[in-house]
Amino acid sequence: MSIFCGTGQASMKNDLVDNTKNALKKPKKKRKWLRRIFKFFVWCFVAGLLLAIGVFAYYAKDLPSPGKLNKRQVVESTKIYDRTGDHLLYEIHGEEKRTTIPIKDMGEVIKAATLSAEDQSFYQHHGIYFKSIARAAVYDLIGRHVSQGGSTITQQLIKNTVLTPEQTLTRKVKEVILAVELEQRFTKDEILEMYLNEIPYGSNAYGVQAAAQTFFGKDAKNLTLAEAALLASLPKAPTYYSPYGTNTDDLKGRQEYVLDQMTKLGYITKEEADAAKGVDIISEVRPFQENIQAPHFVMYVKDLLVNKYGEQQVEEGGMKVYTTLDWDKQQIADEAVKKGAAANAKYRASNAALVAIDPKTGQILAMVGSRDYFDKTIDGNVNVAIRDRQPGSSFKPYVYATAFKKGYTPNTVLFDVETNFGTKDQPYTPQNYSNKFSGPVKMKEALARSLNIPAVKTLYLAGVQNSINTAQSMGITTLQNPSRYGLALVLGGGEVKLVDHVNAFGTFATGGFRHDKTAILKITDSRGNVLDEYKNSAGEKVLDQDVCAKIDSILSDNSLRSSVFGSNSPLRFDSRPVAVKTGTTNEWRDAWTVGYAPNLVAGVWAGNNNNAPMAQGADGVFVAAPIWREFMDKAFSNMAVESFPQAKDEKTGKPVLDGTINGEEKDVKVCKIKKNKYCVPTGDSCPDGTDEKKKKLFSAHDILYWVDKDNPRGDTPKQPQKDPQFDAWEKGVQKWAEKEKLDIKGDIGDCQ
Repeated sequence: MSIFCGTGQASMKNDLVDNTKNALKKPKKKRKWLRRIFKFFVWCFVAGLLLAIGVFAYYAKDLPSPGKLNKRQVVESTKIYDRTGDHLLYEIHGEEKRTTIPIKDMGEVIKAATLSAEDQSFYQHHGIYFKSIARAAVYDLIGRHVSQGGSTITQQLIKNTVLTPEQTLTRKVKEVILAVELEQRFTKDEILEMYLNEIPYGSNAYGVQAAAQTFFGKDAKNLTLAEAALLASLPKAPTYYSPYGTNTDDLKGRQEYVLDQMTKLGYITKEEADAAKGVDIISEVRPFQENIQAPHFVMYVKDLLVNKYGEQQVEEGGMKVYTTLDWDKQQIADEAVKKGAAANAKYRASNAALVAIDPKTGQILAMVGSRDYFDKTIDGNVNVAIRDRQPGSSFKPYVYATAFKKGYTPNTVLFDVETNFGTKDQPYTPQNYSNKFSGPVKMKEALARSLNIPAVKTLYLAGVQNSINTAQSMGITTLQNPSRYGLALVLGGGEVKLVDHVNAFGTFATGGFRHDKTAILKITDSRGNVLDEYKNSAGEKVLDQDVCAKIDSILSDNSLRSSVFGSNSPLRFDSRPVAVKTGTTNEWRDAWTVGYAPNLVAGVWAGNNNNAPMAQGADGVFVAAPIWREFMDKAFSNMAVESFPQAKDEKTGKPVLDGTINGEEKDVKVCKIKKNKYCVPTGDSCPDGTDEKKKKLFSAHDILYWVDKDNPRGDTPKQPQKDPQFDAWEKGVQKWAEKEKLDIKGDIGDCQ
């Protein structure tokens, strides 16, 4: 019993000791676990930090340097201006229409509106919102898109400039890294400037300047509060909020939200916000149409630029192109063409075109390619000024100039008589406009009155190839297939471009100096470096001044043409010397008037783009000349009066070249045998039974009888009948004389 009791006491004692030891061990174990947990989190933090550094290093090694962001080549529109640089004619752009401007030229109101709409704590953060980053990570883990808003302006700039548009966590990490780095390299104002020059606003407008011009037709610095708030509303969803779309009510609502935020942030007062909300801002947005002035000229210039610099450079290089266009003369030309084309409806002519050039430089001052560029019913976007059209009689001055170069004179006598210039099987018998013939005429009369038969004869004398060479040396770029035209060339059988035709006539105006046509004065790149610049020159001498003076004199002499065109036609000028030539093609498909003074040359084409004939009688003097005259009168209003050089009054010693009709004999003694039958006495008196009379006998020949066509001032040909055209020309003269009931000497024999 006592042993049992002793044993129990010992056991109890041992339990008490063990319990005491265990109680003492518990705090130590707890501290040990806390240390372990602490160490775990420390190692997690270190691991996370190392992982973050590793991720940063992994992605950062292949990232572009944000430090070069403001030095990279930004896609920027090419601007085309008039000659003064005061009138922006057009912006050439690809997918991105952009004009980069410094922040000082943006205006405070658009900056405040943008910050209120996009990033209200822009000047406080360091490039990122940690909340939005965490949210992006969570959304990515649960399989949703990471683009959930909340991006700073700095992040948006990175997204729009140096990263691809993919929506992944990887790209978000890159975005954060670059945004932080960007904030270290640039000031807030520099970042905001880059952002406002980059952000898309819809309708191909990138950057606030392009947006301001696209939607409101003004520079960003001139935007009103209501306009700025509307533009600041667009970048969130440019397509959805487009003022040209169907969600304009939502756009107006977002604009008012932006105004409220501006008020909340202290940029504007509530009264200013309310006033801006009261503006019907949607109605003030410009209609959706490319802002383009002088459209045909602009597209002509664009083609020149693309041919030289390539499509990408023109659309994205930010060039500034200062053209030769005279804005005032362009407006005069536009009005004249619109008014004249409307008046020509009675002639069934739907369109017209006009080009004006400074003949002393070749600079294009005005170009209207049709009466309405945007009228699809007449193919208005087609620039007729650079299309091939038959020039009719307006081509004749080149031919006569070639003849004068060869030695013929304005007084050279040709017979305007019905003539078959072809063969019996393939006749070519052109007619005059009046269907009448004038008999012997001087070249100057034939050109001024636009007589066709003398013109064809002049072309034969001058030579088809020689005449083409003259025209091309003066500026005509077509007529590359001479064998196709033949003698019909002088009546407009070839094709020319209006712009070339006008420039070539300018060579007459300068006394024979050709200046290549040009539409561009200067081109600079986006940094202001000059890429190309017009350099004035004396031009190339292609015609003698005296040849030009002869043409000037003929085409400016109203008395020479008045018998055909009337004494008071639109071609008559009393206040200054102006040379002018009209033209009309077969079936009245083309009507022309081209004319010049020493300091201005202009030409007008009228007709239908589809080559449909106009009404009968739609001659150049009626359809094209009124348009040309209205332009010239107004264009001359502030231009000095200049005179043409005087043509030499030369004598060659050859009667046919100096204006005498060879072969007309006056007061010839004849003997009347019977009624209308005469003979020439062999002695001093007539035979018995005949009456002596005096007559004017006609024994004239056409010019091929008197001159060698290739050397008109040389010896008279001994066998003129060898010329292939001789018989046809002579036959025409004889038939004309018979119709005129002239006494032909060859029909009166000697008295026996």
